[in-house]
Amino acid sequence: MANEKEQLQQIIDGDFKTLARTISLVENNNADALLKLLPTSDKKIIGITGPPGAGKSTLVDGLIAEYIKEQKKVGVLCIDPSSAFSRGAILGDRIRMNRWHNNENVFIRSLASRGNSGGLHPTIIEITDVMKAAPFDEIIIETVGAGQTEIDIAALADTTVVVLVPEAGDDIQMMKAGLMEIADVFVVNKSDRDGAIKFAHNLLSMSPGPSTNYKIVPVITTVATKGTNVEDVVGNIKSHQNITDTTKKKVNLLTEKAYLLIQQKRMNDVSKIFLAEEINTACTKEDFNLYRFVESYRGRLLFN
Repeated sequence: MANEKEQLQQIIDGDFKTLARTISLVENNNADALLKLLPTSDKKIIGITGPPGAGKSTLVDGLIAEYIKEQKKVGVLCIDPSSAFSRGAILGDRIRMNRWHNNENVFIRSLASRGNSGGLHPTIIEITDVMKAAPFDEIIIETVGAGQTEIDIAALADTTVVVLVPEAGDDIQMMKAGLMEIADVFVVNKSDRDGAIKFAHNLLSMSPGPSTNYKIVPVITTVATKGTNVEDVVGNIKSHQNITDTTKKKVNLLTEKAYLLIQQKRMNDVSKIFLAEEINTACTKEDFNLYRFVESYRGRLLFN
């Protein structure tokens, strides 16, 4: 492969093969030199999240179609559940979106969550920044359908779209504490089902009134399989990105990203295999205490 500067230039020039190889390097923590060369980018990230079966992938497929109509280049990262054996992605969104396979304006990459409870890939921040270097007009991230735990997307995306279905109505109060609070746009998909309109109204009523300092979150009903109202989703995403306090949002996003990156780097020296060997020896002692063990282990890491 070319050196890092040449590699980065190829990505900037729109070489999807180089982009794909670079993402693989980032996944395996072998791209530090290139990451340090990445230019500053103000490109916005669209996050698509929601519980399993809500039709997230179908909605993303529809969003791609709308952006292609506008003659835009689209990059998509689909975070899939991991195989317990290979740790690889097991759903393969590229198969579900295969009509874009040969479209030179669309790049789709499936990534395994690798057990990440937040619904994202462990190196999603770095991968997203590499994507920003490519000539995409729109970048979409679709998270694992992990339900209420997948709120990490709010710390990564400039606009978070939460996709729900009418059947979620019974659980709406329970979801309010998690997914409900991160939404910039609500989509009630499969709205040709019974109870869809009532559910959409209930979602809208949960938004704070205009007299408060909080946002009123738009609710769009769609039938993504038919493309119904998908253009309204695009319009509301654009509106949110245009009216958002970009300076404050940017600082918040960068702070979250920096915190997570520092956290990851500090954990690099921690090996579960080595930890198990240490505990196997330590726990045989009569005075073994887990918390004293952790404190001493942490101290050794700090001074190594």
